[in-house]
This record gives sequence, structure tokens and C-alpha cells, in this order.
Amino acid sequence: MEMTTVTLKAGQKPTREELKRAKKEYQEAKRLPPIYDSECLPSAPEALAEFAAMARERKRNRRNPLPIVALRIQPDVLEKYKALGRGYSGIMADVLKLAVDNPEILSKARG
Repeated sequence: MEMTTVTLKAGQKPTREELKRAKKEYQEAKRLPPIYDSECLPSAPEALAEFAAMARERKRNRRNPLPIVALRIQPDVLEKYKALGRGYSGIMADVLKLAVDNPEILSKARG
């Protein structure tokens, strides 16, 4: 099977012929078996079992797992944190740690 390469510039759209050719090549490629290179062989079940055992052991050996807590937070504050994207709860934890270690911030919070 032949591979076709098309280079497009920003804002340029492929021609109808290019789209047809790409769709045809895609349909042909779907019918072919996957080809693995030597560095990307599918893992044997034994290797997967070994990886799973390693993951379980690693999880057991974690130092000082952080406790899970529930907080009441104003909806607008929560939305601002969520807008930060994935990992926002870790950022919240970091901000709380900074605040509790800063006496000035604590005195303002106590009113």
C-alpha cells in the first residue's frame, strides 16, 4: 500500500481529490493487520500480570497517603478553582497550606 503525503498551509483546505484519496487509503489500512516494530510489541499476559503486581506493591508502599476530607466552599470559589482545569484540588491543597503557614493570612481570615 502506498502512503500519500499532503502539506497544507494555515487556513488551506485539502481538495476533494485529496480527501477522497485519504478516505480510500484509510479504508484499505483498516483491513490490514497491525504491524509492530521491535520496541512496540504487544505485552504478553505474564508481563501484564507482573506490571499489575508492581503497581499493587507500589500503592501499598506509598508514604503518608493524604487524608480525604469534605469541605463546604462557596460556589463561586469552587468554580474559580475548577476553571484552572485538571488538578485543581491539588492547587487548592497548596493554597490552604500556604495560608495556614502565613499568620497574616490567618489573622485576616479570622476577621
